[in-house]
Order: sequence, then C-alpha cells, then structure tokens
Amino acid sequence: MPDKRREERRAHGELAADVLAVLWAAGKPLTAQEVNAALDQGLARTTMATTLTRLFEKGVLRRTPAGRGFAYEPVEDAAGLVADRMRRELESEPARDLVLKRFVSSLSEDDEETLRRLLLEAESDPE
Repeated sequence: MPDKRREERRAHGELAADVLAVLWAAGKPLTAQEVNAALDQGLARTTMATTLTRLFEKGVLRRTPAGRGFAYEPVEDAAGLVADRMRRELESEPARDLVLKRFVSSLSEDDEETLRRLLLEAESDPE
C-alpha cells in the first residue's frame, strides 16, 4: 500500500515555511536531523538536507559546522523575511509610485493608521 504522505503534494513553499517555523521556535541552530525530528513528517534525510541547503543558498539561513554536517538558523525573523520580500518586489517594479499607491489604497483603516505612525516615527528617528 503506497504511503499516503507521498501521494499528497505539498503546496509550493510549504516545507520551507514549516522548516522556518521549527527553526524560529527552537531559538538555536538545529541540524537537519533535529529539524526533521521536530517536523515528524517522515521525510527522507536527503529531502531535509536539500531543503536546508536551498534556504541557505537563498540567504534565508546561516549555517555553522556541527559534527559531520551543519546546524542551521534563520538570518531574520518572520517579519523581517516578509519585509525583505516586499522590498524586493517593489524594487523590481518600474512604476513604484503606482504600486505603492495601490498598496496603500488597499489597506484597512487600522493598517493605514499604523503605516502613518511608523512613517512619522521613521521621519523623527535620527539614525
């Protein structure tokens, strides 16, 4: 009888998101074996090693030698990764002002107020 987990395809990026969630929750570097154990999904060792290596190559994780392999930890927290992704998307668009205008017009009143407050704070922050 085939393994049901193998039959069900993961949504694109779901494994990477699960791996990052484990690493953020751990608060310390983990090896591929430790991440795999925490996920408890019966993934092949090579699948986990490949996933961690790809996240490292994308700059999402840093790694340090640990035994015969590596221990991995996130470079940024979840909010930092989302902010970085938003910035990259904005930088790739030539009509940045139009993108920002549409983004702002789609915000809820609470989010718009938060954005105004954050912009004022950034303006008055003497870095």
